[in-house]
Amino acid sequence: MFWKYLGNTMIIWIIGFIPQIIVSLLLAIWFTDSRLKIKCSQFFKAITYMPNLVMASAFGMMFLMMFGQNGPINQILISLGILDSAYVFTNSAWWVRIIIAGINWLMWFGNTTILLMSGIMGIDESIFESARLDGASASRTFWQITMPLLMPIFVYVLITSLIGGLQLFDAAQIFTESTGGPDASSYTIIMYLFSLVTNSHDYGMAGAVSVIIFIFTGVLSLVVFKTLVPNYKAAKAEAKSYRKRQRWLKDINNDSSSLTKGLEADGGTR
Repeated sequence: MFWKYLGNTMIIWIIGFIPQIIVSLLLAIWFTDSRLKIKCSQFFKAITYMPNLVMASAFGMMFLMMFGQNGPINQILISLGILDSAYVFTNSAWWVRIIIAGINWLMWFGNTTILLMSGIMGIDESIFESARLDGASASRTFWQITMPLLMPIFVYVLITSLIGGLQLFDAAQIFTESTGGPDASSYTIIMYLFSLVTNSHDYGMAGAVSVIIFIFTGVLSLVVFKTLVPNYKAAKAEAKSYRKRQRWLKDINNDSSSLTKGLEADGGTR
């Protein structure tokens, strides 16, 4: 049972994290790119972060009402002719997982966007200028400069998101009405821990589950750290070469301009 619930938790986390990191990266790049000159960017940043201020239990109840058999989602789909009759979303294991993952995504993508923005703004602008002088395309600049140098923040986001995903409880508990969905397909590991404490009163098992979750989280975090950090070290070395190249180009431009001025001044005296 433990491994089934842990697997459910990881599946829901992965479904939610993939769109979360993609959307957050896109928004972070758009908001930090001075060439785009986005109007009212502060307003959009605030709107992006606002869902993070709402409790997960409130989102769980709201989505339960929205996707209910007589909820607005069914009514809209029927009025558009997509459905002939109301569809019971809570009877589908994958729909329940996707909706819970969507709640998690909606709550946390704004926070992730802010963190990634801070990481991008911390990268030296001269590195991007050097890349543009070298004729690097936008995609190459992103994959070879932005993403590797963003790796410390990315690792932090990934690890904290993983920890938060393993602690998923409120949204799943309320949306599935404590049942964990059909065949307990969305019964998370923390829901299992909660049931051990409140229903079974098996405190010994609950303590053992807590220790296993802690060890599992630590091992996964270490794997993520050891896998991604070497890319950051290689990127720093590449960034240093970009900086040296830019200084060299600036020195050449300064020398050529001073030489031109000297020749003009010498020609003027003659």
